Amino acid sequence: MSRVDADFKKRVYALVAQIPVGRVMTYGQLAALAGAAWAAWEVGQIAHTGPADLPWQRVVNKQGGLASGFPGGKAGHQRALEQEGVQVGPDYEVEVEKLLWAPQK
Repeated sequence: MSRVDADFKKRVYALVAQIPVGRVMTYGQLAALAGAAWAAWEVGQIAHTGPADLPWQRVVNKQGGLASGFPGGKAGHQRALEQEGVQVGPDYEVEVEKLLWAPQK
């Protein structure tokens, strides 16, 4: 986590806060938009320790896979997304191509 600065973390928080209900962003996408394209792993760590009031359930891996580190594991991640109307497949994956969201510039 020490490879990124506090401003990077704040930028990730701001991006996650914008993800609309029913849409997702990837760890790598968030890292790139926050200014460190190489920092997808760090975004995952930020998600584990970040403010609980942010919609972390809307963050998935680049294949649409859910996070085992989400509260309740992948099943908890699935429940949180399904409560927002997102379909999750039997392998704990969402259709990332269909659901991917990017902020307007």
